[in-house]
Amino acid sequence: MPEVFVSLGSNVERDRHVPAVLRELGSLFGPLTLSSVYESEAVGFQGDPFYNLVLAFHTERPPQDVARALSELETLHGRTRDSQKFAPRPLDLDLILYGDEIISEGKLRVPRADLTEYAFMLEPMAEIAPDRVHPVLGKTYRDLWAAYDKGKAKQQRIVPPWQTEPQEAP
Repeated sequence: MPEVFVSLGSNVERDRHVPAVLRELGSLFGPLTLSSVYESEAVGFQGDPFYNLVLAFHTERPPQDVARALSELETLHGRTRDSQKFAPRPLDLDLILYGDEIISEGKLRVPRADLTEYAFMLEPMAEIAPDRVHPVLGKTYRDLWAAYDKGKAKQQRIVPPWQTEPQEAP
């Protein structure tokens, strides 16, 4: 069964949406591996800070079904598709890896190109899968994070109010 990685972000009612969608994702896909939660500045627009994390699970569902389920959860939590790319949002769920597959079908691109561009994806990915190798770049996420310009990383690990203690990295 492929291991799937998803980036999760929220900056609108984030203390409500993030724990709720984690429960829903667990119901849909089974046990989740979670990175720490990172609070990060909005990128590309002025807005409230985001909660960001990366989660992983195993599934036999095809990648298109996983992406569709993520989009449906975003919609259930009030995300509209007519909003700008860089805008406040209750939820942003992105399929960033599906096993070691390289997928380019319609709007689905895996691995997600911006996985290595944004600290809010790369640092939590390096946290929960440090030795996993990027299927295109051929480097581990630990090495990709080590080479990342930390001056661009406007984030910090936090313990959100709905979490009693930090997540333990695997």
